[in-house]
Parts: sequence; C-alpha cells; structure tokens
Amino acid sequence: MTNVSVVTLAKGRADHLANVVRGLSLQTQTPVELIVAVMQDELYVLPDAPFPIRQMQVTGEALPLAAARNAAARAAVGDVIVFLDMDCIPTPQLVADYAGFAGEVDALLMGEVMYLPGGATAGEWTYDGFAAVAQKHSDRRGPPPRGWEICADYRCFWSLNFAMRRSTFLAVGGFDERYAGYGGEDTDFGKTLDQAGVPIAWIKGGLAYHQYHPHHMPPVHHVDSVVRNAQLFEAKWGYRTMGHWLHAFRLMGLIDDAPGRPIRILRRPDAGDLALTGQQSHQPYANTATVLRQLEAAAQQAAPHDPVAA
Repeated sequence: MTNVSVVTLAKGRADHLANVVRGLSLQTQTPVELIVAVMQDELYVLPDAPFPIRQMQVTGEALPLAAARNAAARAAVGDVIVFLDMDCIPTPQLVADYAGFAGEVDALLMGEVMYLPGGATAGEWTYDGFAAVAQKHSDRRGPPPRGWEICADYRCFWSLNFAMRRSTFLAVGGFDERYAGYGGEDTDFGKTLDQAGVPIAWIKGGLAYHQYHPHHMPPVHHVDSVVRNAQLFEAKWGYRTMGHWLHAFRLMGLIDDAPGRPIRILRRPDAGDLALTGQQSHQPYANTATVLRQLEAAAQQAAPHDPVAA
C-alpha cells in the first residue's frame, strides 16, 4: 500500500481545520500523517485522530502560500503527498483514490471538488447531507467518467485539492517562493510542470467538499498581491497571468494594466466594489465570470454612441 501524507495550509478558521481532521479520520486508507503549515502565530487545538498530526509554523508579512506548501512537502514522509486546502473536507475514499492513481501515473493529480452553501457544516454533518446540497463550480470542468485523463492546459491547475508523488514534487523544485500573498503561484507551478514534462491529470474520485466562507471574486481584497504576482509571472514567463481578474479590475477602475509598462493601482476597493464581488451565504462559491458579465454590460452601456457606426 502506498504511504500518503496529507498537507494543508492554515490561517484562522479553526472550525474548518477541525472538519478536515474529522474527514481524514474517516478514510478507508488512513494517511500516515497530517502536516499543518500554520501561517499564524498560534498553533491550533485539534481533535484526536488515528494518525499523527504535525503543526509547523511558516509565517511572513503576506500569506506565504508557496513557501508553506514547500516546507510541508519537504517534511512529509509519505511516498505520495495530498495537498488539501483547510476548507476542503475529504470524502472517505479520497486518500485511497490518490494512492491508487499515483501508482498508475507519475503526474499531478487533480481530484473533484464540490461546493457547500453556508450552514452545511453546522452541527453533526454527514456526507449524505453534503451530497444533497453541494454544487459543482460552473467555471470548472467535471472529472472523466472513470480513471484518469490528461489535462492539456496547465492553467486549469487549482491547488485546493491535488496530489503528487513526493519525489516528483521535490524534483521540479516545488512552488516558486517569490510569490507571496494571493494569486499566481498555482499557474506558475502548472507552467513549471508543463516545461518539465510532468503531466497534469484529472481523476475520477479524490472528492472533497469545499466549506463555505465569505470570499470575493474577482479578489479585490487582494488587489496588491494579484498585481505584484502577475508582474512576477510576466517577468519570468513573458506574459501576464490572472488576465480575467486584471480585466475585471480595469473595468472597475482599480488598475491601469496597459501592455508594455508596469501595472498601476489607481485606487483602493471601496464598499461598492466589495458588494459587487462578495459571496453571499446562499452561494456555494463566488464567481468571477458572473461579475465580469455585469461589468462588461455596464461598460458597453456607458460607451459613447457612434451614429456613423450605427
């Protein structure tokens, strides 16, 4: 049986992390450990579990997401590492699914994610209860009908629920730790794998339920780090990533991202921006595409009418 370490990053939201521990305690294949990369000053008080839990602090001025994942991966002892965000509750087969597929193909494996509305994890939750209310993200394709399937577009990689052989993760160098704060490090890692010839694959299985928490899409509350990381990506690869977020920021008047010069932040997000992009409790997830449609429609209405063109 393939040994599997599970890694998660944590800041705040202690109830979410406790639910992750509970989900991992119900696995058909018990992980050899859970490593929690703690991005805050205080460690967590966590439920008992049938596997060791190690908390390691990785702190920085901005969210050190890339550095935290790398540090936890280096400390892991499993042959396979499952990277699971602290808001993702694993279904009982998740560890076994990843262990099985990692034995078949040396790739970054992307499991399924379903999104829960507010209140779904209150009290004594059940997987049947989750299945009844969870929704698929409209911007993500579904899993293959069975087995695994190569993903031809590295930009599809999201880091909230994936797994790799530890040796392969370390061989490609992990995440680029120059990325700090929110945005860009996932696409950079996907591009790195693409350049190294390491496949990215969708799998049928590895299902996790994403717990509700208030969020903004596009992430106006992270405009500084999105701008910084987009420019880091451009300096490294020759083009900008997170283009849909930058497009939305431009339509909102937050930035000037004209090609050929550095992106300029023109103003800070205000209450109207936060209201437009904010996730409501009845929404399982926030959606950039929905906001973009509203912004583009408003921009079209505001454009001056050209009687000659008409």
